[in-house]
Amino acid sequence: MYADDASRLPLSYSYEPEDTPDGSTLAERLATDPEAFSDLYRLYLERVYRYLRARSSTEEEAADLTQQVFLKALDAIPRYRNRGVPVAAWLFRIARNVATDAHRRRKPTVDWDHLPHALQAEQEQSLEAEVVSRESLAQLRSLLSQLDPRKRELLALRFVAELSVREIAEVVRKRPAAVHKQLTRTLQTLKEQYHD
Repeated sequence: MYADDASRLPLSYSYEPEDTPDGSTLAERLATDPEAFSDLYRLYLERVYRYLRARSSTEEEAADLTQQVFLKALDAIPRYRNRGVPVAAWLFRIARNVATDAHRRRKPTVDWDHLPHALQAEQEQSLEAEVVSRESLAQLRSLLSQLDPRKRELLALRFVAELSVREIAEVVRKRPAAVHKQLTRTLQTLKEQYHD
């Protein structure tokens, strides 16, 4: 997969990620239906790529990591058991581990300027509005860089990967209430620091 591939993917599908057109859940089908992996890939490719893009320094690295995630998922499917954990949480746990392994091999800094263009507003702005926007982004970038890496991770899972609090809790292996509380506190702190 190349970086441009993810930007050409549809942003939404006609059915929920956990449900398939025939009404069965993807989790039920993974163990028995070879076609289930193609549904998994199609449903989560863009979200996994965006999550990994937020955790990588280049589009190419994010694409490579995305490929690794789906290869690991394909390899793990024979051992997959539906234990009530959402498929998204299972897949993003793999993605998180792949990103962590890549991070251990190198010490990256997440540059928010490298977010895919599809996530950035593309409006014609006046020069003054653009300067104000850049200053605001620089301030936000600075605040994010000062956050504990675990808090940045929660923000990336929530807003870049678009996971629910329950799914994030499964990924990071914490209680949903604890994840919700941490996200709320982190966002409130960022909001206060941003406006100071």
